[in-house]
Amino acid sequence: MLDERDLPWLAQPLAELRDHARSHALILHGGAGSGQWELARRAAQAWLCEKPPGPCGDCPSCHLALARSHPDLKVLMPETAQLALGWNEGADEGDADAGDGSRGKRKPSREIKIDTVRAAIDWAHTSSSRGRGKVLLFYPADAMNTTSANALLKTLEEPAPGMRLLLCVQDPEHLLPTVRSRCQRVRLGPPDAATAEAWLAAQGVAGARALLKASGGEPLAAKALVEEGLDAATWGELPGQVVRGDSRLLAALPLPRAVRVLQQVCHDAMATAAGGPPRFFEAGQVPGGASLATLAEWSRELARVARHDEHPWNAPLRVEALMTQGQRAWARG
Repeated sequence: MLDERDLPWLAQPLAELRDHARSHALILHGGAGSGQWELARRAAQAWLCEKPPGPCGDCPSCHLALARSHPDLKVLMPETAQLALGWNEGADEGDADAGDGSRGKRKPSREIKIDTVRAAIDWAHTSSSRGRGKVLLFYPADAMNTTSANALLKTLEEPAPGMRLLLCVQDPEHLLPTVRSRCQRVRLGPPDAATAEAWLAAQGVAGARALLKASGGEPLAAKALVEEGLDAATWGELPGQVVRGDSRLLAALPLPRAVRVLQQVCHDAMATAAGGPPRFFEAGQVPGGASLATLAEWSRELARVARHDEHPWNAPLRVEALMTQGQRAWARG
């Protein structure tokens, strides 16, 4: 598990979270590519540490938290997040979103289910095992549907003594207003450019500036791009590939990632067509002359596919069709 020693920009936010005594319920919002998950886990470990201010890393409580077996820490996340983070490896079955043994027979769920939330609420109202209170962590909290979120409201408003709830989300507006009103917010922003570029360089990542622009300034997201085969040089070629209708690279990516990349190309093409600067690509990498009206149609179709990326599309054919639609914008410009 990475922590503030590996991701130095998390040190100050961790101290702020650790010492946040004004509320039992906090919303931690910001991009996952800045280390939101790593910060949330360290904050939970600090709150339960038996050598405050913590996390000390040496006490029995810290060892239990690192081993994912702390009786006073419960993490709720959908099956998709569990698989992405490897959370189920060595974790208790009680923390799994599905307890019926059917996970391998069906598509992983993207929701934190109502039964999981109700079980966590029951757990939250039992006594602390080690006397440092209890922590209930949601990652991401907007994976709760309306029913699950409503079930949590009474616990947010009237928690058991010593109970802390930490809800992680990219945008607080994705949560119900009734949930937001019962929590205080803590924002995790991306590190400054110099810190992010230095960290990426230490990781052996070339072209840090371009990759950070591609990922909204978030260094973990920039590193993930490289791991997916999108280094700085390849990234800069993507708009030209759309213009040429060359879908080979994007068709090899998972559909959600490919659609997100096409949305970024579309965004910057629209900005360029309107006379503005690109956001995700360097100046000059997005060809001009595209039809703004056709780009707007393309943007709407990309958004529609993004909303339904769980549909059993043929991913390569879907990407090729989307790229062909984008290519028309330049043909009609």
